[in-house]
Amino acid sequence: MKLSLIIPCYNEEAAAPIFHREATEVLRGMDAEYEMLFINDGSQDQTLAVLRSLAAQDPHVTYLSFSRNFGKEAAMYAGFCNAKGDYVAVMDADMQDPPSLLPQMMELLASGEYDSVATRRTTRKGEPVIRSWFAGKFYQLINKISNADIVDGSRDFRLMRREMVDAIVEMGEYNRFSKGIFGWIGFRTYWLSYENVERVAGETKWNFWKLFKYAVDGIINFSQAPLSIASWFGIFMTFISFLMLIFIVVRKVAFGDPVDGWASTICVMIFIGGVQLFCLGIMGQYIAKTYMESKHRPHYIISETNQEEIIKVK
Repeated sequence: MKLSLIIPCYNEEAAAPIFHREATEVLRGMDAEYEMLFINDGSQDQTLAVLRSLAAQDPHVTYLSFSRNFGKEAAMYAGFCNAKGDYVAVMDADMQDPPSLLPQMMELLASGEYDSVATRRTTRKGEPVIRSWFAGKFYQLINKISNADIVDGSRDFRLMRREMVDAIVEMGEYNRFSKGIFGWIGFRTYWLSYENVERVAGETKWNFWKLFKYAVDGIINFSQAPLSIASWFGIFMTFISFLMLIFIVVRKVAFGDPVDGWASTICVMIFIGGVQLFCLGIMGQYIAKTYMESKHRPHYIISETNQEEIIKVK
């Protein structure tokens, strides 16, 4: 039995050694062979040098270094494609995913009742209040309008059997939203709750704007509801226009054709134009993602690794 840890890293030169030390201590206490697969996602600091050093000191450490920053989703996918373990876990290098939970997660999987053990935070202590509120609303919204089962407070940190990992790899879509993929493929999942943990070093890479774009990507990737909203907007505006046409005809017949102010007309034109642009923008998002899928570009390009056999481009 072998356990693989996938650790995406972006500018984590300070956190990576701490994670390696803590994870090694936990893994040595578990009755399993293991590997730590670090994915350097085009870091701009000395993360790659740190990973080289860790790999030179510890034979359990392997690393893949991207030619540029492809994003965390690509990093996780590269890890899934190259992990060799019978059990595979995804963890952040900043220690917000405590390695101390791994023995309990492995024990739950060993029972044979579950295919994965996923984690969720019971609190968002340390996060800005506004961001926490929007995050909660996002989970409520996406669960209502899509068939992806995403638990509020869920993290990417989870331990999975090889069968589930193989299913994730089979979903080779370019526009990836892993939280949705985990829920969409199904499998029996146990949710393990824990309190939020602060970063041990460095700064978060997720500001409000990046999280907002990530949420929009998740909704578009796993729901057609925005397209339906655009369609209903069109039907609604057509209905309103029909009523206004009847009103104009009746007014013409009954009262003649007095010339009213132009301000109200301009406001209506701007409103209708805004609705049209909004609907076109929604359709444009879907078209853009379809366009990117049609290019069949690789999810990632590996420029350096210490692993003998790798899937360089997928």
